[in-house]
Amino acid sequence: MTYSPANTIWVLLGAALVFFMQAGFAMCEAGFTRAKNTGNILMKNLMDFCIGTPLYWLFGFGIMFGTGTAVFGWIDPFIMKEYGAVLPAGVPLWAFAIFQTVFCATSATIVSGAMAERTKFSAYCLYSAAISLFIYPVSGHWIWGGGWLAEMGFHDFAGSTAVHMVGGVCALVGAKILGPRIGKYGKDGKPRAILGHNLSIAALGVFILWFCWFGFNGASTVGMDSDDLITSAGLVFFNTNLAAAMATLVTMIFTWLRYGKPDVSMTFNAALAGLVGITAGCDAVNPFGAAVIGIVCGFAVVLSVAFFDNVVKIDDPVGAISVHGVCGALGTILTGFFATGVSTGKGLFYGGGFSFLGTQVLGVLATIAWTAAVITAVFLLIRKAIGLRADAEDEIMGLDRSEHGLHTAYAGIAMLPEDLPADAAAGTVLPAAAAAEPAAAPAKKPEKAPDAPVYTKVQIICRPASLESLKAAMNRIGITGMTVTNVMGYGAQKGKPEYYRGTPVDVTLLPKVQVDIVVSKVPVRQVIDTARSVLHTGHIGDGKIFVTDVENVVRVRTGEEGYDALQGDED
Repeated sequence: MTYSPANTIWVLLGAALVFFMQAGFAMCEAGFTRAKNTGNILMKNLMDFCIGTPLYWLFGFGIMFGTGTAVFGWIDPFIMKEYGAVLPAGVPLWAFAIFQTVFCATSATIVSGAMAERTKFSAYCLYSAAISLFIYPVSGHWIWGGGWLAEMGFHDFAGSTAVHMVGGVCALVGAKILGPRIGKYGKDGKPRAILGHNLSIAALGVFILWFCWFGFNGASTVGMDSDDLITSAGLVFFNTNLAAAMATLVTMIFTWLRYGKPDVSMTFNAALAGLVGITAGCDAVNPFGAAVIGIVCGFAVVLSVAFFDNVVKIDDPVGAISVHGVCGALGTILTGFFATGVSTGKGLFYGGGFSFLGTQVLGVLATIAWTAAVITAVFLLIRKAIGLRADAEDEIMGLDRSEHGLHTAYAGIAMLPEDLPADAAAGTVLPAAAAAEPAAAPAKKPEKAPDAPVYTKVQIICRPASLESLKAAMNRIGITGMTVTNVMGYGAQKGKPEYYRGTPVDVTLLPKVQVDIVVSKVPVRQVIDTARSVLHTGHIGDGKIFVTDVENVVRVRTGEEGYDALQGDED
């Protein structure tokens, strides 16, 4: 066989980009979940690749690309047999093998997000192995390995069904069997929003995935040594980007109209939904078809997340079921409508009739049936053998500590306390506090002379956005010393209705700023009036001002007391 340097480099570059998608998935899943599970999430995304790689080498590749039957390839440990009949033109076996390995790992890693924050790490390793060992390879053989779906003309160019929908179906079954996270649903059955701890990391993950998707889809041409392949790659790149952008725009506008404000995390999901949807037909549709697929996926991901969250009561922290499962199926079926006939059969809207569309629907349904049946058996066996779900105490503490002995993945960084509903942790035994040391006898208060000066503490609670204006106003009236603390609380405001991923956020604690000022020289009334004039908007949540007497003030460095301790800029 004569090898093509251009084709080989193109395939290897694509493999590297698809491998880097693991980082994108890790960032997305970590950002959309809570800080106490970050280490566990990152470990899973590392290990599904490291577990899947040797297993795919051992059996998966042979099952998927062996020329055994239309249903099953062959058992070929360590890829020892001849695969010339399925290798792309000019591409060596091992280049093609690593390219397919990274696709297999992508399918396995999708499941992690939907089952996050409550799955035993040992159980995760086992079901991830099952996906890479035989679940993904068997359906992959049907679609890409010359199996019965490929013989019928089923078209899934880069894996909307073969990769993403397989992962999404496994995620759906796993999340259903696991049950929701503690505190996700109230006694009335209504979902509670559990906010992700780091949207910056989630956004980074989305951008990494979008970038790597050009390799995921583009390199699936598996060649760049002819005019036709070059033209096809250009169309694939353009359609991939267009569908993602259209889905993102649609979701932003849809959530804005639906919830009153554009939902950030849902819009991140939409970019991925558009990418998943276009993956099946990015080579077969024109830009108009790609735009429509993106638009449909933009609406579908919002409605799907709400459906699984509110109706079916399946807790999916990152939206993996909707993004990969639902939009993977939709994108494959929509290819049956919009395929122009350049690289496959013509779609329904281009005069192809119902034949090609029917094949697309059949392929989706057959893959769902195979994946759901086998992964259900795998999950039930794991649950019976070692248990699938972490204990309630471990879940509340966080899987970082219980599964990995990791106190925190953010050492040295202060995190806001988790607002866990009271009924969620009912009955959970938490470690008892250490015995306190005996308190020292209270110091005797000094006698206060009748003419001793009065010092007054003014404590101001206000919105964080008002802090800079308040500081400037205090400086103008001669107040240069203050203590500022970020606090959480609520009063008459009791929070305000907001939405996270379409679910109302039960906000009982709002971020506030507490400013403490001890006044000795400036009239207290002037401080109060100045603060009120700056903070007043007339709306609930403007804040409170508390005024109390202070008996004495001591400067630690010099020992000065009273009025003298409050003067100067040193402290």
